[in-house]
Amino acid sequence: VEKVDDHTIRLNLNRAALSIPENLYNYPTAIVHRRFEEEGGDLSKNPVGTGPYTLTELRVGEIARLARRTDEHGYWGNEPFLDAITYIDHGDDYNARIAAIASNQVDAVYEVSVEQLDVVQKLPGIVLNEAITAQTAVARMQISQAPFDNKNLRKAIQAATDRAELLRIAYRGKGAPGEDHHVCPIHPEYFELPTLQRDVDLAKKYLADAGHPNGIKLKIDFGAADAWHATCMQAFKEQLAPAGIDLELSLMPGATYWDVWDKTPFGFTSWTHRVLGTMVLDLGYRGGVPWNETHYNNPEFDAALDAAGAILDVGERTKAMEKVQKILQDDAVMVQPLWRSVFNVSSERVKGYKIHPTLYHQFQEVWLA
Repeated sequence: VEKVDDHTIRLNLNRAALSIPENLYNYPTAIVHRRFEEEGGDLSKNPVGTGPYTLTELRVGEIARLARRTDEHGYWGNEPFLDAITYIDHGDDYNARIAAIASNQVDAVYEVSVEQLDVVQKLPGIVLNEAITAQTAVARMQISQAPFDNKNLRKAIQAATDRAELLRIAYRGKGAPGEDHHVCPIHPEYFELPTLQRDVDLAKKYLADAGHPNGIKLKIDFGAADAWHATCMQAFKEQLAPAGIDLELSLMPGATYWDVWDKTPFGFTSWTHRVLGTMVLDLGYRGGVPWNETHYNNPEFDAALDAAGAILDVGERTKAMEKVQKILQDDAVMVQPLWRSVFNVSSERVKGYKIHPTLYHQFQEVWLA
């Protein structure tokens, strides 16, 4: 990082990366004050930031309060409308969230599950907000561990899966079927490949070629934090069975799964939305990166991703992404059932509120009627 002048820095990269602005806006890359670590590394004790609000109270697991900035520097953007925002922590209890807004205890709910849509749509004075997103979960295999080091086995699992049916069963069709390459139709550089079709006979052939003509028993780990994960995995198990794949479902508490998500040979891992198709590929599938839970390492894929990630023109980048997506899809390191919409609710008196695909809160233009 090079300081050019008092208001300019230059990033000198080892390769071209068009996603730098988006990466610097992403939640793992919060920019903090230069004294952050020497002052204890706790933002709640010294909440120095650049946002329109400042943190005034925090009790973990209970409540957080934000107040409009009144310091001498002020907010660099337009002054926000709200004086303060109070967050109440209901944990993973979606029913408690709905009860809170139904009884007018809160003005908005951070997120509601797809299973609750019928309930919230019947509540008077409540607005349901939906965002089409690149949020997903992938049934990914660690190709460095047997039996998933055999590509034919991975292709058998892939061929036995009906993604459109998993979307319908697990998520009420609210989203889009996955395509096993982790680039979403809403990404600007998405290249449309032929739709993957379920083919049980082909799956059996792949399984026999992998050395398992009489079938195989596998186990997949996944967390319980999202109810749709269990529904999806149950349907996934049933789809694999006719091909001779007996899948054992290992349901864990949500926090427990995150202890093993990058270690388990076969796991169902949720991934959040990123605005560019190249971003998750850089994070999760490039050889040697920390979040590469599949242990995938294909120099041809990395080179194709390098080329695509250096193209500013969206049309030309889309053409380059055809190769990227094909390589990853053909190497069958995952089955990606679906892309999902996300939902939240707010009172009718909340104005200017727009749901974000990653559920970020951008409240500087929100007001109460």
